[in-house]
Amino acid sequence: MKLIKSIKKWFKSNREIVAFIFFTVLIWRVGLIILAWLGLRLIPLRTGYLGGEAGPYWVNPLLWCWANFDSVHYLGIAQRGYYQFQQAFFPLYPYLIRYLNPFFKNYLYTGLFISHLSLIIALFLFYELVKLDYQKKIARRSLLYLLLFPTAFFFGCVYTESLFLALVLGSFYAAKKKNWWLAGILGGLASATRFVGIFLFPALLLEWSLQKEKRKKTLIETVKESLPLFFIATGLLFYMAYLKETTGDPLYFIHVQPFFGAERTGGKIVLLYQVFWRYFKMLITVQKLTPTYFVVVLESLTAVFFVFLTIFVYLRRWFAYLTFMALAFIAPTLTGTFSSLPRYALVLFPGFILLAIWGEKYRWVRIFYPAIAIPLLILSVWLFTRGYFVA
Repeated sequence: MKLIKSIKKWFKSNREIVAFIFFTVLIWRVGLIILAWLGLRLIPLRTGYLGGEAGPYWVNPLLWCWANFDSVHYLGIAQRGYYQFQQAFFPLYPYLIRYLNPFFKNYLYTGLFISHLSLIIALFLFYELVKLDYQKKIARRSLLYLLLFPTAFFFGCVYTESLFLALVLGSFYAAKKKNWWLAGILGGLASATRFVGIFLFPALLLEWSLQKEKRKKTLIETVKESLPLFFIATGLLFYMAYLKETTGDPLYFIHVQPFFGAERTGGKIVLLYQVFWRYFKMLITVQKLTPTYFVVVLESLTAVFFVFLTIFVYLRRWFAYLTFMALAFIAPTLTGTFSSLPRYALVLFPGFILLAIWGEKYRWVRIFYPAIAIPLLILSVWLFTRGYFVA
């Protein structure tokens, strides 16, 4: 009874933002379905990477199109466990699908439910996190700019983006509220969802050091206070232990990357300027007005855009945010490519806060960001839902 009263009280006090998020997500979701429907009539189908393979996709393309590409692996792991090379995909999301599936009796529905529920939670946490330092209108604009990003449709797919973002934002919010145990636990779940979740550890350790009292403390007191943050590493460490036991290689999730194309390296580091040089040559040599060229342009624009945003996050002295953002941005590029970076960038949330601040201040940002993002979002949805790789 007390729990029900607490829930009612929470909804009453947060009714305005909950309604805003719910209706925003509903409109956004309906818009994506309409775009996918138009894509059926405008874009030729490319087989090979369709959700449920060709059979289910042909029967219900407006449903299965949200399970293309990597979704096939997540659903496969949920149903059968890991097959060869699928160890590139971290376990929390597919195993959540497996354990919640008895309620839905359908792995696709379960995956979509997890993604959409996680998105709603992530948006609420994002709003609350931004509101700690800025006005409500900046917090709301941050949500809208995130959902307008060209690859934001992945939040509504059988992908990890929604779940991972919710865990990252929850961990940061708990840290801001000085609930270090909750921050550590959520961070541990994040590092069991995506490798870059481990970068919450240095980011929140820095946040802890900035918040701690100025009085001198003993080493034991310092270790005791910061100990919860070490739980962030547990998700990654448990997965590495599993890989060591099953494959003999704790870093197998890195070493299998070349098997997924995009010319990723699995054993050497490629520096950022080398990747930019590679993409400069691709922009010159790749055949224009093709889906491949669109992806190269999208990846290049995303890389330049987030380098720019990262610099300004540094200038604002958001050091904890900067640590996570910079490391999560750089890590995937070390494999020698910007492939999937437009999707990975969705969790670089400080950049969207910065955009919202600029959007409130400058009219040109309010005009140009949607004017560029929305057409790219439309093209990305059309291509992805018809079987073309986007990110």
